[in-house]
Amino acid sequence: MTFISSLAGLITGLVLGVFGSGGGIITTPALLYLAHVPAKSAIAMSLGVIAITATVATLQHWRRGNVDFRVTVIFGLFSMAGTYLGARLGVDTPVVVQLAVFSLVMYAAAWKMLRPLPVHRSVGAAAVSPELCVTPRCMFRTGAVGVAVGMLAGLVGVGGGFLIVPALVLLSGLSIKQAIGTALAIVTLNSASGFLGYAGHVSINYTLVGTFSALAIAGSVLGAYLAHRLSANHLKRAFGVFLLFAASAILLKSVL
Repeated sequence: MTFISSLAGLITGLVLGVFGSGGGIITTPALLYLAHVPAKSAIAMSLGVIAITATVATLQHWRRGNVDFRVTVIFGLFSMAGTYLGARLGVDTPVVVQLAVFSLVMYAAAWKMLRPLPVHRSVGAAAVSPELCVTPRCMFRTGAVGVAVGMLAGLVGVGGGFLIVPALVLLSGLSIKQAIGTALAIVTLNSASGFLGYAGHVSINYTLVGTFSALAIAGSVLGAYLAHRLSANHLKRAFGVFLLFAASAILLKSVL
């Protein structure tokens, strides 16, 4: 790997650890443009890297009490199914379509995160109420959102955290820090499911996946440390701005 590729691996983990998402936004272009991996393989390998890195980052956040495993199970099971289906669909979808959809949805997620939240959702570290998703209506809503997020994640080769974090903040009542930690756990499940969806259908350089993952893990440890010390409001705004820049870069580089 070149120095720039190695730096991209470290930044992947750093972003994933801080924001609970965004790793695939860096990993896929890095593999595609810096390591010169074919597009379909880059998407599949990105999912593998994110699955490994997100596992380590999740453990870091869990130690600080920022992972809600009940939400992880409810959202994650539906999301995993969607990710696998999205990955199988992505095998035959033109790359330009995948990246265009990716960019547009990122813009929507950024807009959601930059909008002011109602007061009762933005104060402190609000926890999920005990009644979360015990009604058929809530289960249906959670399942629908999980499947949709998962399908998009599998289609474009990301863990889906950039959609999961806003969904958890806006729909479940989790604080931004809890949403980030919980999203990482869901991203781990999604990415592993998506990787399995591509495995056997595209070529995968497992040595490169392992090397990139090792560098990303180092970055994720630092990212989780920084996330614990950042203001929740600043973290939310920074996440939204990050999405805007990343979406614009991908749209300009790969679609337009």
